[in-house]
Amino acid sequence: MPTAPIRFFVGGEWVQAGDSHAVSNVINPYDSSTVGRVYLATEADAEQAIRRALAGFGKTKALPSNQRFDILSYLSNGIKSRKEEFAQLITAEVGKPVQASRAEVDRAVLTYQLAAEEARRIEGEVVPLDLNAVGQNRYGVVRRFPLGVVLGIAPFNFPLNLVAHKLAPAIASGNAFILKPPPQAPLTSLKLAEIVESSGFPLDAFSVLPCTNELAERLAVDPRVKMLSFTGSAPVGWHLKAKAGKKKVILELGGNAGSIVDRSADIDEAVRKNVLGSFVYSGQVCIKVQRIYIHEEIFEEYTKGFVQAAKALKTGDPKDPETVIGPVINDEAMERILSWIREATVQGAKVLTGGGHDGRIIDPTVLVDVPRHAKVFCSEIFGPVVTLHEFKTIEEAVAGVNDSPFGLQAGIFTNDYRNVLYAYNHLDVGAVIVNDSPTFRVDNMPYGGIKESGFGREGLRYAIEEMTETKLLAMGI
Repeated sequence: MPTAPIRFFVGGEWVQAGDSHAVSNVINPYDSSTVGRVYLATEADAEQAIRRALAGFGKTKALPSNQRFDILSYLSNGIKSRKEEFAQLITAEVGKPVQASRAEVDRAVLTYQLAAEEARRIEGEVVPLDLNAVGQNRYGVVRRFPLGVVLGIAPFNFPLNLVAHKLAPAIASGNAFILKPPPQAPLTSLKLAEIVESSGFPLDAFSVLPCTNELAERLAVDPRVKMLSFTGSAPVGWHLKAKAGKKKVILELGGNAGSIVDRSADIDEAVRKNVLGSFVYSGQVCIKVQRIYIHEEIFEEYTKGFVQAAKALKTGDPKDPETVIGPVINDEAMERILSWIREATVQGAKVLTGGGHDGRIIDPTVLVDVPRHAKVFCSEIFGPVVTLHEFKTIEEAVAGVNDSPFGLQAGIFTNDYRNVLYAYNHLDVGAVIVNDSPTFRVDNMPYGGIKESGFGREGLRYAIEEMTETKLLAMGI
């Protein structure tokens, strides 16, 4: 068992924590071993991080685009050179199957490289001001300017790449950055800090603060922090938004993703992609498939194939490269998911497969005849559970997907272009994915939701726009 707690990073210094600092253990969800121990930042550490970030912002906002490009490229290459080290650490911290952890590292490498490219093309525009006589011989120049200190609060399920979606655009746009890493997976963020430390980024503008939720909230409401970028649960996100006052906020919150399979779809493809979308990483993905709407003419055939495919998924040790379903993050999550399954069955739902567990590994579970008031239908399950529903018309299917307080992403499997257009025009979500599950995401696309799923967009260019303000210069000739 590791004994010496790991230091955290405040404005260019690894803090030599002492007796005044609490220590948090990082527990492997699969075997309950201790992966590491970290010191937790105090209020004094947070104050120091803000003060240094304010000073560092004077440097970051002056960085030319070529230097921002070089810094971000360095981060991309640094993560790539330590790919297996990061992948094994992610698997140990959060129980993610190592094949998925390796894929996450690859995505993070791309995310920083995309941010490097965007740093060189943050453009403005020239606006004519001579629309009436008052503006004769005048024009306007519009540029984007960084906000200041950005606070990023990241979740456990993608502890490297979802941090990248906050830090990378902050660097690209010239902001200072304070990271509150997920308590379940702070070690990944602290390892990333080692690469940032040698990247050339002004280090007083960067801190990684493992800390309590109470201290994170104080950071979020501090008026010197100009923007909050939060990814996590809807209740916490909306609470922080209500407390954040006048600062800019991006919320990437929960989901309850629906997938439509119409009678023109390739059934085998729809089964394969929706099964992975439903159960990969034990469903601990906010755009994981939770509800599937299947045309009545193919419902029986599709359901049979889906259940068979779900049963064939390999569960077990996340270090095994063949494992698809490992443990959920902790006992609390396991007990909540299992209780929701039991509640649904009491209310009339039928379990076609799954419903059991081995330790924290929950069997991939498929339910039918689920009432709409059951939690597995109307709330975010964040686990390896999916519900199947019949529909007669595309209008009925879209209405079913929309029957949710969430609106992150949705999928539709179809070879009927009219259904694609109807879904795109009428689904209340941030993205409609055609002939793939709603779990599909590429890191340059605008990503975010509506309703309880939050607001604002990630995806490098879009996040850069969120992290900057436009300023007009009115010129006369």
